[in-house]
Amino acid sequence: MSDDDLPEDSKLTRTKSRWAELGKFLTGHQSRPEDARLPPGQHLVKNWPVLDLGQTPNVPREAWRLDIAGEVEHPQSWSFADLMAHPQLDKVSDIHCVTSWSRYDNHWKGVSTQHLMEVAGVKPSARFVLLSSNDGYTTNMAIEDFASAEALIAHSWENEPLTRDHGGPVRLVVPHLYFWKSPKWLRGIEFAERDHRGFWEVRGYHNHADPWKEERYSCGRPTGPPCRMSVEYPSGLSP
Repeated sequence: MSDDDLPEDSKLTRTKSRWAELGKFLTGHQSRPEDARLPPGQHLVKNWPVLDLGQTPNVPREAWRLDIAGEVEHPQSWSFADLMAHPQLDKVSDIHCVTSWSRYDNHWKGVSTQHLMEVAGVKPSARFVLLSSNDGYTTNMAIEDFASAEALIAHSWENEPLTRDHGGPVRLVVPHLYFWKSPKWLRGIEFAERDHRGFWEVRGYHNHADPWKEERYSCGRPTGPPCRMSVEYPSGLSP
């Protein structure tokens, strides 16, 4: 997509970038999954809050495509029917949002990221994954995180199709990271040798995003580095 398609610098974007500068929600504590179920600084909710960039793409199942490219032997372009033709898994996991809420026991259905990698033939040179969405959003992660045994290309939640508000028809679910790393309205997966920070990562959010280590921001602590606010996008994957 061209630069004209980049998401606008909205009030939400400015607010959350300011949170990163100030270190909002940070407690300075650390927990481990074996010690507690709720990560530090989080509170439990029963509902599922809706958070996005202010755009809610309407992508019918029959029009949805997922392009899988980059450091792969077999580039793919899946339709929704293609996705459903692959082995389906049911997973149960918790959600941890960087804005401090968590939701337990979410039931997902979809295709494992490990299976997707096997079908695409990911090359040994691939060390990072770049993800893009139909609203112009991007995020990034190490290939080890993408290949987590709990990660899914999900199309269903609580035995119902994913709603448009929550990223339907298809979103990524990587439950061991803060949920901004699980993009809604997934449209592109690119395997790469080099890392490229995504939409929130260039606005002061942590590049890894482990909830148990409170990796909310790359800045905002008195002894931390300054925020990086210069936007960088790899060729072919700009929002």
